[in-house]
Amino acid sequence: MQIVIASGKGGVGKSTVTASLLYLLKDEYRLIAVDADAEAPNLGLLLGVTEWEEEREHVGAKIARINTETCIRCGICQMRCPYECIYVDDEGNYVVNELTCEGCNVCGLVCPVPGTITLEQVRSGVIRKATTKYGFPIISAQLDVGRPESGKLVTEEKEWAKQIMKEQNLEHMIVDSAAGIGCQVIASVGGADVAILIAEPTPASLSDVQRVYKVVQHFHEPAYLIINKADINPGFTGLKEWAEQEGIPILGEIPYDSAIPKSMSMLRPFIEAFPESKASQAIREIAEVIKQEIIK
Repeated sequence: MQIVIASGKGGVGKSTVTASLLYLLKDEYRLIAVDADAEAPNLGLLLGVTEWEEEREHVGAKIARINTETCIRCGICQMRCPYECIYVDDEGNYVVNELTCEGCNVCGLVCPVPGTITLEQVRSGVIRKATTKYGFPIISAQLDVGRPESGKLVTEEKEWAKQIMKEQNLEHMIVDSAAGIGCQVIASVGGADVAILIAEPTPASLSDVQRVYKVVQHFHEPAYLIINKADINPGFTGLKEWAEQEGIPILGEIPYDSAIPKSMSMLRPFIEAFPESKASQAIREIAEVIKQEIIK
């Protein structure tokens, strides 16, 4: 089974809850974790991973290169670049800013000297594998600065995870999605068997979880909701009302706990660092519901 955990909004505690659920489920199920937030991968850190066993470069992005020897310095490429990523250096050469180039090739099409501007493939990021100290493997990706293709990175992560599942006879893949509704999230949600949404009781979180739920609906996947920091806004009922209207079962509610940042600095899942807290008790109850209602 492939379970994706998504939130829409960042900062609601998605990765913190995911790390604790992995910790609680690891003894009964053969798991693999996928950190699908290639722009800000933190799940490995929350599970105490500090070294990676294997890394694979992902090459796929394209950027433009200008041959200064054949360039006639007409400036048409700079005028036509839709992303304004071509500039003139101190020596008068037209140069492409690699961080902002989208590889659209408009510059190459308008250049009057054939072959002067070409597209070259460059590295988009890296995908890494480690075995956590809890015994299950984790796949993570890290996007290079300014590079596109975050969705392709996540897709490649999941393909690698599927290969490991087959090799090690693992049962379940748990994917910690990025925030938002962009390419990474679409790649995370696509192909999942079930989505667990995490939100906090605020208007901003409600708005964002509604947006990511539309992505889940697009893939016709069943969805469940966890309300995190459930007591930070007692008068707000919109989140529960929305879940009821959409027929989304609520797996449980986790109270806010100020010790969570401390567990993150300790590089340990919250449930392991502070097992007696009220939040840990709530997460344990949610894990039991997941076993009974989702994994079975």
